[in-house]
Amino acid sequence: MNSSEENCISISITYVQIDAQLAATVAAVIDEGSFDAAARRLHVTPSAVSQRLKSLEQQLGRVVVVRSKPVRATEAGEALVRLARQVALLEHDTITAFGLSPDDAGETRVRVPLAVNADSMATWFLPPIARVAQKHDIDVDLHRDDQNYTARLLESGEVMAAVTSESTPVGGCRVEPLGVLEYRPMATAEYLARWLPDEVTPDALARAPFVDFDRRDELQHDWLRARGVDPWSVPRHYVPASYDFAQAVRLGLGWALIPVVQGVEGLVDLGGPATRVPLYWQQWNLRSPLLDAIAAEVAAEASRALAPLR
Repeated sequence: MNSSEENCISISITYVQIDAQLAATVAAVIDEGSFDAAARRLHVTPSAVSQRLKSLEQQLGRVVVVRSKPVRATEAGEALVRLARQVALLEHDTITAFGLSPDDAGETRVRVPLAVNADSMATWFLPPIARVAQKHDIDVDLHRDDQNYTARLLESGEVMAAVTSESTPVGGCRVEPLGVLEYRPMATAEYLARWLPDEVTPDALARAPFVDFDRRDELQHDWLRARGVDPWSVPRHYVPASYDFAQAVRLGLGWALIPVVQGVEGLVDLGGPATRVPLYWQQWNLRSPLLDAIAAEVAAEASRALAPLR
């Protein structure tokens, strides 16, 4: 035996082929939150859903979902959800390229999950999505979250694209700048007369109630910190809906940062520079005519509604 033969190493590779139907079942369970709801969507029995997942877990040798309420994906499950969504997207693009609709091809309409922050959804994001839906047979599934957290939904495979404040692309994604959502600190004249009658000082702000979107929203907190005020010492009201949030300010419940594009008529500015939140579009780095069409419509609308990045 020569030296080259002595140095040979035998490598055995096991190839695992994942059934697209089984991956789609995992995605349905995660989307719907339970086996029963996934079964209704897939037009099968809950027992069939359970058997599909059990078969897939045995094949892969790992758990793909956590049987909780709602059901959650494990790391392996998140990878399967991404696979299922990408397969569905490519199938839609292929059917469209043939000049067919999903009904013609005997396929279901493709579900397009997207993540967006509440203020964008309430002001500028829905018109471009509506235009895409008029041209393509899709079911849009919007996930609302703070712009600082929407990128995480891309990482988990829950969504195909997201409006986010993250300029660094998530793994397997590409990123494009959209623009800046500008906010002004606003309140009613009556509110100011009661709580901030003289100057907007740190001592006065520490006593003046503000409106907070939810416990993950940092906008008002950052504004207060920049003025030397501990936000957790200030009274606040939680109003977790963008329209109702602005309405609460208009009703005098408190002051808050309101998107300029949302309209601030009838309110008084507390002063200081605008708060600027840069927004970016991140989507799977997958050449998809449908996903690219959505991105183009979103970018076009953003160029009209948002301030430019600088």
